[in-house]
Amino acid sequence: MAAITAAMVKELREASGAGMMECKKALTETDGNMDAAIEVLKKSGAMKAAKKASRIAAEGLCDVAKCECGKKAAVVEVNSETDFVAKNEKFKEFVKRVAAQALKTEAADMEGFMAEKWIDDESKTVKDALNDMVLTIGEKLDIRRFKKVESEKGLVESYIHGGGKIAVIVEAYGEDKPEIREAMKNIAMQVAAMNPSYIKKTDISEAELAKLTEITVESSLNDPATLPKPILQKLLEKAVSEKAWSDEDIKVYEEQKNNKFLFNFLSKEAAAKIAEFALAKKDEYVSDKIFTGLVDGRVKKQLKELTLFEQVYVKAEDGKQTVEQYVDQVAKSVGDVFDILSVVRFETGEGIEKKEENFAEEVAKQMQ
Repeated sequence: MAAITAAMVKELREASGAGMMECKKALTETDGNMDAAIEVLKKSGAMKAAKKASRIAAEGLCDVAKCECGKKAAVVEVNSETDFVAKNEKFKEFVKRVAAQALKTEAADMEGFMAEKWIDDESKTVKDALNDMVLTIGEKLDIRRFKKVESEKGLVESYIHGGGKIAVIVEAYGEDKPEIREAMKNIAMQVAAMNPSYIKKTDISEAELAKLTEITVESSLNDPATLPKPILQKLLEKAVSEKAWSDEDIKVYEEQKNNKFLFNFLSKEAAAKIAEFALAKKDEYVSDKIFTGLVDGRVKKQLKELTLFEQVYVKAEDGKQTVEQYVDQVAKSVGDVFDILSVVRFETGEGIEKKEENFAEEVAKQMQ
């Protein structure tokens, strides 16, 4: 058996990025054969990835790759278990390469994407490259999602916030002018900050609007303190007359009934009983002009938050200008048509339930 020297271990470490003990073990198993040892490490990485599959990878980075033509871009999210890894230069570079892969991909889903030949080495698949990085980094990694945007009618622009915590692509119709590009970048910043669900009101279907209205009706009835005064007063009188409350709550009501902060003094049970009464009369209230006026107002407010063009532009000098007004202003200033066609927003860990870790306990566990 060939003697495994420190120089051989060093060479394998530099070639693979794996830990010293893993490199020594691989060289021992392969009798010092460097190529065979790398294969062992690759296989070990695949096994490690499988072992770590049950862990939660909710940290990581998002990144965007853009074509020089200005009409094509791709955004990706690659997750890690810890924020510490997200700051690792090798990990950052890997995410950039995944974004570059997404820019050239023809895959329609993640399964197809992971099976593609890796952009930097056609002897590997994207999945192989991920497993290699798991071996190098030493914790679970996950290429979670990608989105490619190719604009036939206009341009694409991007913005990355928080060092890769949020990444946005904006597609717009307009001439490729510096003013248009700057405006698209500003809109991308707006999307990163305000996270709209729609671009324009017309993008909201009747079914979605009906669902939003239904949710607003239910939430309004479940929050009796915010109900219109005439409706609320009848519900309060009903609770007292029918002795639906405890004696203590009835006493509090008699003392505080003219106080606008009445519900701060009532018990949770008393408030819940009012909500129960309100929900029981739901059909009656949805035809009541006062109640429907309250609901309509709340729906409009939500639409202003959910719809990009209805939002107040984050850079508005007067604090009032909407995004729609800003877009119109840019179009007039360049004397050309300018409109937003689509937006894509990725936020790291979005929708992933993160596991709460006790760092001290985790270190103690590692020491044991």
